[in-house]
Amino acid sequence: MNRVLLSVFAAGMLFAIGQALECYKCEIGFWNLCFTTKTTCAAGEQCFNGVGKAAGFVDIKMKGCLKAADCDKVTSVSFSSNSTLYNMNKTCCATDLCNGSPGLPVVTPLSLTLASATGLLVVTGVLA
Repeated sequence: MNRVLLSVFAAGMLFAIGQALECYKCEIGFWNLCFTTKTTCAAGEQCFNGVGKAAGFVDIKMKGCLKAADCDKVTSVSFSSNSTLYNMNKTCCATDLCNGSPGLPVVTPLSLTLASATGLLVVTGVLA
């Protein structure tokens, strides 16, 4: 019995160690718009969030997987040899889906309470 339990435990550990990191991926987004999908990173990569500014005023974002050696650095993308298109600060994290998915509004308890109360008043006919 002990041999069976040890085998199951060993197989579970190998599976857990062998799992790759899952991250959100967005090729490029502008302002707060960034269409994301999920992706699996290769060995030695971490999830990253990239935030930058193009042309001095357009906020741009990127998400995905990045080699650990390239994390927490500012990279520049140039249009030509003397013109920088944008600079991007890429920060990394190392847990599944830690680079967050944009696009969902933040719901505070106050706004949820007000929406529920308004809905209740409409249904009961007070505001109709």
